[in-house]
Amino acid sequence: MCGIFGYRGKRLDGGKIVVEGLKNLEYRGYDSWGVACASPSGIDVRKDIGKISTVDSDSFQESCCLALAHTRWATHGGVTPANAHPHLSRDGSIAVVHNGIIENHAELKEMLKTKGYVFVSQTDTEVIPYLIEEEMKSGKSFSQAFRNACLQFHGRYAILALHQQTGMLIAAR
Repeated sequence: MCGIFGYRGKRLDGGKIVVEGLKNLEYRGYDSWGVACASPSGIDVRKDIGKISTVDSDSFQESCCLALAHTRWATHGGVTPANAHPHLSRDGSIAVVHNGIIENHAELKEMLKTKGYVFVSQTDTEVIPYLIEEEMKSGKSFSQAFRNACLQFHGRYAILALHQQTGMLIAAR
């Protein structure tokens, strides 16, 4: 089981908050970690293999009041920085972390490839931000696109996503 932590609030140390949250979950044992911090200039993503306990949470001092983080126990794809979460949408406005399995990810991936999406990881998670982004292209709001994307997933999962432009943090299970 993966560890997922999110923050949306008035404090500007959101990155530090989510890193400290993940450190409290590390006793479960994980192989990689990642953090996304949203600001008006975009989403800053840092991820790597290894334990989150080795990460200096003070290094996440940039001005960030919207963040999410993830510790991974690999099920799809090897233990690599590319497979660590979070994963971003193609336009960089959406960050997603996920626990569980999207059973129909191969079919969704093939459909998205026909629309020009290029995949850089071996995880099932990467289809999630791309599918949300694709839903938004038809004029749907972030929350509606998120909902529509989730309706297409088969399997058991927990998802946390943030949208940089609206400042929304949304979850589904």
